[in-house]
Amino acid sequence: MANALVKLAFAAAVIGSYSEANAQNGQKMEKKILFVVTSHDTKGNTGQPTGYYLGEVSHPWDVLTEAGYEIDFVSPKGGKAPVDGFDLTDPVNKKFWEDASARGKVENTMTPDAVNPDEYRAIFYAGGHGAMWDLADNEKLAAIATKIYEKNGVVGAVCHGPAGLVNIKLSDGSYLVNGKKVNAFTNEEEAAVEMEKVVPFALESKLIERGVRFEKSAPWHTHVVSDERLVTGQNPQSAKAVGEAMLEILGK
Repeated sequence: MANALVKLAFAAAVIGSYSEANAQNGQKMEKKILFVVTSHDTKGNTGQPTGYYLGEVSHPWDVLTEAGYEIDFVSPKGGKAPVDGFDLTDPVNKKFWEDASARGKVENTMTPDAVNPDEYRAIFYAGGHGAMWDLADNEKLAAIATKIYEKNGVVGAVCHGPAGLVNIKLSDGSYLVNGKKVNAFTNEEEAAVEMEKVVPFALESKLIERGVRFEKSAPWHTHVVSDERLVTGQNPQSAKAVGEAMLEILGK
């Protein structure tokens, strides 16, 4: 009888431990967000370097990690993502760059094939001019975003990051952005940095072609739009506010 009771107690302990581990894993999965960064490192034929814009990663990362979310990174090619806008006088940039986990992930990004969309509550496309060359036509990244969005997840993007949104289609064949309020780096801002003849397409114009209701402010003003779990920001100045808007939706 005593032996039977010991065995029952042991079994109960094992089951309890297993259930607790599953609960913790489930909670962890519920608190993960996937950041998409570019693998492209040159602005067209100019020879000028580019990549993801550091502040457009660090500021949303800071907002979301402070709220308890774990951030993973993916890029079209995987591996070390090229970085632009490298300004460590920005304390949030410095915090991100000196965080061993974050730095390790962005310098060892996953490939799209390595991503399990079911693990993520949201996907966020960071900007930087490089995004204009390799995010729009990446079908694997688009498929990941579709799966996350269609299981009630959030899709976010800032500045040139919405280049990754232009070809995302939902299961019914419609474009994700069609009919939604969206913003992104504007044609005026592209002209202001003298890149309008270098980028492969005009992002604002392409989004309008896809049926968005494009909203914008004057150049370099913070502007964020939320519409049906889609959050977009206009420029680097909007990066933190995009993170905050995503966090608000995730909390509902």
